[in-house]
Amino acid sequence: MADNVLVFAEQREGKFRKVALEAVSEGKRLADKLGGELSAAVIGSGVEGIAGSLGAYGAAKVYVVDDPALESYTSDGYAKALCRIIKDTEPSILLMGCTSTGRDLGPKVAARMGTGLAADCTALDVKDGKLVATRPMYAGKVLAEVVCPDATPQIATVRPNVFSVAEPDESLSAEIVKVDAEMSPEELRTRVREVIRAAGATIDLTEAQIIVSGGRGMGGAEKFKILEELAEALGGAVGASRSAVDAGWRDHQFQVGQTGKTVSPVLYIACGISGAIQHLAGMKTSKVIVAVNKDPEAPIFKVADYGIVADLFEVVPILTEEAKKLLAE
Repeated sequence: MADNVLVFAEQREGKFRKVALEAVSEGKRLADKLGGELSAAVIGSGVEGIAGSLGAYGAAKVYVVDDPALESYTSDGYAKALCRIIKDTEPSILLMGCTSTGRDLGPKVAARMGTGLAADCTALDVKDGKLVATRPMYAGKVLAEVVCPDATPQIATVRPNVFSVAEPDESLSAEIVKVDAEMSPEELRTRVREVIRAAGATIDLTEAQIIVSGGRGMGGAEKFKILEELAEALGGAVGASRSAVDAGWRDHQFQVGQTGKTVSPVLYIACGISGAIQHLAGMKTSKVIVAVNKDPEAPIFKVADYGIVADLFEVVPILTEEAKKLLAE
């Protein structure tokens, strides 16, 4: 079996998610180290037109399953399509993003293929021809190196915003291989009847470069408005701690932490967040962390690069005004 790498390139509404390009770029690095070839799998409806763009990021072949039945993600349909590509290509490594889709699809594919899965990885390498995946465990208290020595493919999901995207080389192209879904209606036990989107355009937390989060110190749902204004000025997104979500101040989709979303933005601003271990597990890999809290003993200051011991309702408006001035120059 050749030491080839396959990447499930996740797309949404005909556009690749940023983590898909991160996974393809990292997959190319691993394939080069193994002396193998990088391929990508694109699954959905009306996606054949975007598949070729992955060639610029190093994919030699792109396997496309384009079927109206796969317009919306379902674990049954996507798992069958991806497993068929795996059986046809026999890669030694399979990568995908640790998104809501990847968290659902990865374990299902691993179970069907009889192999293991390293989830939410922050570093990948190959040693003696085997994938070595580094992932946080015990709420981020330790970093474990995970190896699946015997089963193939070795599957790993990668944490968004951790791996860099390679500079695209437009001179490179990929061979497009069409794969028949062979999807009967009986096999799709789950069907998406309707997709209801929240009002207003928001940035997905897992892909946001800047996140402004609020915790119990916000004191109420209406007070998140000052965080929204700062996030808008910075071009970022608004997150929340579990306590703020449990209080009903923000929807669960905005929760950052062990039971919410794991994020790795360039800048994470924590406002009124004490820094419980469950919250730190979801954001401690951020490149720069700024904490604003009245309590100088708050655990958040232990992981923060910059700490402001003050009333957030006095500090945040100042940060917003300064951000507007700076970005206007």
